[in-house]
Amino acid sequence: MSDAIEFNGVSKRFGKQEALRSVSFAVPSGSIFGLIGLNGAGKTTLIKCLLDFKFPDSGGIRIFAEPATQARARRPLAYLPERFIPPWYMTGLEYLQMMSRLYGVAPDPQRIAAAVAAIDLDPKHLVKRVGSYSKGSGQKLGIAAVLLSERNLLVLDEPMSGLDPRARACLKSEIKGAHSRGATVLFSSHSLADIEELCDSFTLLHEGEIRYIGGAADLCLRTGVTTLDAAFLKALEGPIPAAIRASGGT
Repeated sequence: MSDAIEFNGVSKRFGKQEALRSVSFAVPSGSIFGLIGLNGAGKTTLIKCLLDFKFPDSGGIRIFAEPATQARARRPLAYLPERFIPPWYMTGLEYLQMMSRLYGVAPDPQRIAAAVAAIDLDPKHLVKRVGSYSKGSGQKLGIAAVLLSERNLLVLDEPMSGLDPRARACLKSEIKGAHSRGATVLFSSHSLADIEELCDSFTLLHEGEIRYIGGAADLCLRTGVTTLDAAFLKALEGPIPAAIRASGGT
């Protein structure tokens, strides 16, 4: 399987603070890939470097083998930021119509209605100005725009933030649906349960460095614990040991 995203030795410094230290990993095409870590671990900085919102001090990033600094590399990509703040003066419908056009997709009323229903956003909100939305409703609107994009690479920074349980379940279903149609999904989350449920594998960042790349079961095996929560805490303590072979193995 080819890679949708390649991070190669990405480093980023803000003054004396090293936000990222030679971060290297790949996100396979067609996978659901997670990015986890404590606040300040470097997750959002890494995503902003991917999107060319920030420039790495060293290293490079490729999207479907194209340098991420090239505008054409980002054409297959749709993005939901960590702090999604839609234009307050637009109605929800105007925003979704605008985003559809920006993504090069016709703003078809039926498609818009389907995207809104898919994330459990009350259609009555579409005639209201976005400035009147709650955090949860605003987040749903941003997700609906991503669903309308029809892109093959979805980058979602803390997409569950502000969502109620039903909307969370809807979003998980949509992520799985995107995966089923062959799209790649990269998302960051503080919810290890969501990572364990959805992701084929993930990268754990701590203080700007990679502590682990792989799946939940393997991390538990390597750290000698039975839950991902406990394994995550163990991983923050220091280097991860090699996998322990089962007793009697060869």
